Amino acid sequence: MEDNKVRGQIWRDGKPVDGFELEKVSDCIDDPSTMVWADLVDPSHETLSKLAGELDLNRWAVEDALAASERVKATGYAHHTFITVYAVAFDRAAATPESGLDVEFAENALKLQRISLFLVGNALITVRLTAGVDASDDRSSVFDMDDVVARWNEIGGLERGVGSLLHGLLDVVVDGHFEAVQELDDAIEDLESMLFDDSTGSRSLQRRTYLLRKNLVALRRVVLPMREVVSLIQRRRDALGSSDRLDPEFTDLYDHVLRATEWTESLRDMVTTVFETNLSLQDARLNTVMKKLTGWAAIIAVPTAITGFYGQNVPFPGFDHTAGFVTSVVLLLTAMVVLYVLFKRRDWL
Repeated sequence: MEDNKVRGQIWRDGKPVDGFELEKVSDCIDDPSTMVWADLVDPSHETLSKLAGELDLNRWAVEDALAASERVKATGYAHHTFITVYAVAFDRAAATPESGLDVEFAENALKLQRISLFLVGNALITVRLTAGVDASDDRSSVFDMDDVVARWNEIGGLERGVGSLLHGLLDVVVDGHFEAVQELDDAIEDLESMLFDDSTGSRSLQRRTYLLRKNLVALRRVVLPMREVVSLIQRRRDALGSSDRLDPEFTDLYDHVLRATEWTESLRDMVTTVFETNLSLQDARLNTVMKKLTGWAAIIAVPTAITGFYGQNVPFPGFDHTAGFVTSVVLLLTAMVVLYVLFKRRDWL
């Protein structure tokens, strides 16, 4: 059933059939009693083009499935539907690095894996790309097809057509979006608690805010378009062979997508608020420092003026007498105490 590049399953009358060969897919798509799933990992252009020729897949959809990067979308063609989604995993520890952690690693805290889907007849073809991924980046932690297979077994309902396979896969993907949003939410809450912690350096706080904002923008790009994907699937449910039987499932999935979208938007506002609050607090701290410096400068200026006046080399009352020295000291101390009390009452010191 499975090798390093291709795995799949054929169901006949709702029951799995032992053995799977990619060449058999084209023979099964027109059989109403069968349902087919094929998963291709890093397929060559030749392999996918050959399969596309057998299943009459659009050449541009094939090119999009193998492209280095592609946005989230769903496109309906004459003979099939093409969908592109992204599975997501978020490393919270990497997004909020302590001193000494690799900044480049921290900037890549949000991990994405693109999944392209072809729905043709009663067959679901999934294409997953992992080529070019750093060996240290464990993509199995981003998306595990075994979780999808387990979800299919849980929901049952395979007799309801290939739409049930599609729903199970998208449900796992959207659950991954929710987990990533939850991790981002928790990270932002930690960031908010650091705002009023004087032990946290301003530079560290700014870097954490920037990294979270960057990861949130990347997540938003793959979460928001999911609304269009699920909407198109609902409009083309007859073409998927599910008719109205899967309406409750896809309605629930669309609700999950909306919740993830709204949550992502609220986190965007929260990050912006944290950034603006940090700037406001810095301004407030600067004002406090300036008030204290101004207060002490005024206190120091008074004795400077008094000693400067009594340091004149001209005769004046008390000049060259002990009484003059005592008078200057009394004036000096009195003025400093008065200014200190006034500034302290006004919270300048």
